[in-house]
Amino acid sequence: MSPVFRRENEYTFKIYSNEEERMHIHVLYDGHEAKFWLYPRVELAKNTGIPEHKLNEIKKIIDKHADSFAEQFRRHIGKRIDD
Repeated sequence: MSPVFRRENEYTFKIYSNEEERMHIHVLYDGHEAKFWLYPRVELAKNTGIPEHKLNEIKKIIDKHADSFAEQFRRHIGKRIDD
C-alpha cells in the first residue's frame, strides 16, 4: 500500500509502505518520480526524469508542508511496524 499524502498542482506526494524508515516523500509527475528526504532537512535523494525547474517547484511545496508530511510518515510507518 502506498498512501497519497497530498495532491497539489500536477504533483502527487506519497510513500511506499515497504521502504526504508528514514523520513522521505515520493513525488510523481508526468510519469516520472523523485524522492526527497524530509529529515534532517528537505533535500533531493533521487530523481528519475523530473525537470530541474519542476524539482524547484516541488521542493517549495515540500518545504511548505514538511511538518505535515513528517507526521503522516510517522503515522504510516508506525502503523506498518505495529501490524
